[in-house]
Amino acid sequence: MSAADRKLVLVTRRTRLEELIGKYHTLAQARFYIEHLGADFGDYLRENAAYAASLQRCVVALQAWGRHQVVERSFLPNFVFGRDDIVVTLGQDGLVANTMKYLDGQPLVGVNPEPARWDGVLLPFEPTDLGAVLRDVAADRRPVRAVTMAEARLPDGQRLRAVNDLFVGPRTHSSALYDIELDGRRESQSSSGLIVATGLGSTAWLRSVVTGSLGIAAALDGTPRGEEGAAEQPWDTPALTFVVREPFPGNGSATSLVYGRVGRRQTLRLRSRMPENGVIFSDGMEADFLRFTAGIEAEIGVAPVQGRLVA
Repeated sequence: MSAADRKLVLVTRRTRLEELIGKYHTLAQARFYIEHLGADFGDYLRENAAYAASLQRCVVALQAWGRHQVVERSFLPNFVFGRDDIVVTLGQDGLVANTMKYLDGQPLVGVNPEPARWDGVLLPFEPTDLGAVLRDVAADRRPVRAVTMAEARLPDGQRLRAVNDLFVGPRTHSSALYDIELDGRRESQSSSGLIVATGLGSTAWLRSVVTGSLGIAAALDGTPRGEEGAAEQPWDTPALTFVVREPFPGNGSATSLVYGRVGRRQTLRLRSRMPENGVIFSDGMEADFLRFTAGIEAEIGVAPVQGRLVA
């Protein structure tokens, strides 16, 4: 397939204003709700206008290319990407993560819709860059950063990948009950769930959990805290890090297997003991989940493919 024949897929997201209008049906009702809370509705309007302008610039670049398709984020779980597609996201860092986990090695271009508003660690490009970047990607003239992903697998064939982290636990604020096994070590646990993080996710949710644990330990023994949180890891680290949140020591629950690494040839095995509300979701997207209730077994390990983020 020639470069010109490759299809471009642009993944978009709804703005805060669009989410509000979807909930309250009209612009006037959305304005009333925000202003009633004392917030600046003008900021919602400015963000929406900036996103619309960036989207228009991206669409112009795609139209100049030829074959293209625009997909809203909520359709990603059921969208089928072609092997030779070039994928573009227009949104925040979270949109890059939410898109990458559905890809199978296709190059991903992260575009920042409003650099003055969003820092965008995963968004090296602006809409005005897109035309030139796409030509370089199609000709393999752009460097690509490899991103290790996590993958949860169920016996019935269901799979869910994560770019930052997987959460395993209760959908509601209740105890997570499960058996955990790694390298022959096995125990039953009761906690508020597990986080399994990638190298990219080492400075996200994982860092918050570890920082909190270190702070509590320091407060209990009176030792001043040093460098807080989990150490940042390279994005392509061929291993995952798991941490158990708030493990509870009891007659039927142990707390010795609460932190560790899962290498490329290792598997973290979990068996649910939750009668209801048990789930596995990734990268903060609770709407896209695997059911993890009593008797279901899950295997978690390094995904067989890596994400490819254009730099």
